[in-house]
Amino acid sequence: MKRILVIEDEPQMRLGLRDNLELEGYEVETAADGDEGLLKAGAFSPDLVILDVMLPKKNGFDVCRDLRARSIATPIVMLTARSAETDKVLGLELGADDYVTKPFSITELLARVRAVLRRTGAGAPKPADDVMRIGDIEIDFKLHQARRGKVRIEFTAREFDLLRYFVQHTGQVVTREQILNEVWGYEEFPTTRTIDNFVAKLRQKIERSPHAPEHILTIHGSGYKFVG
Repeated sequence: MKRILVIEDEPQMRLGLRDNLELEGYEVETAADGDEGLLKAGAFSPDLVILDVMLPKKNGFDVCRDLRARSIATPIVMLTARSAETDKVLGLELGADDYVTKPFSITELLARVRAVLRRTGAGAPKPADDVMRIGDIEIDFKLHQARRGKVRIEFTAREFDLLRYFVQHTGQVVTREQILNEVWGYEEFPTTRTIDNFVAKLRQKIERSPHAPEHILTIHGSGYKFVG
């Protein structure tokens, strides 16, 4: 589970961010001012920091500067009500990884968080082996080939991407929204029904009994879990 530290002085904003991030499956710690934020950045060891610029005691720019001065490379997404280009440039020059201007939608912020974690490698899943066995099927992810014995099984490129994602998250419950964002990308506009259709196709190809799957399990109310 990835850890996120939210440094935000406005109580409702801080609570709202915490609730939404926890719903996405992150472990969240919060701080209400810059000094507390610096302390928790060291104690909590977050995978990402969401950092407001306008903070009491020590502003966000100073917090960012101090973190980088301590050789703490944790990704930082800065939040601010300011829209001046100079503020954005300053934040990025001090070492921030992204910058979101208030007011923003929580959907946008969550997408930025996922993108920064992917880009920096902090949220990167373990790589799938190039060749692995799932039941009686041998799959070569590098060559995009799959065989059951000597019989080749045809997969589309997207089906391979989805299967690789499941393998990378073996044993974890992943939501349909996570799959859409990580496999399709939030710039595209498929629906969660798209996921269900692709899962059905994968089950037809890799499960001994698609209606009683052993590998791609449905977790009702949550999403899916892959079992190797």
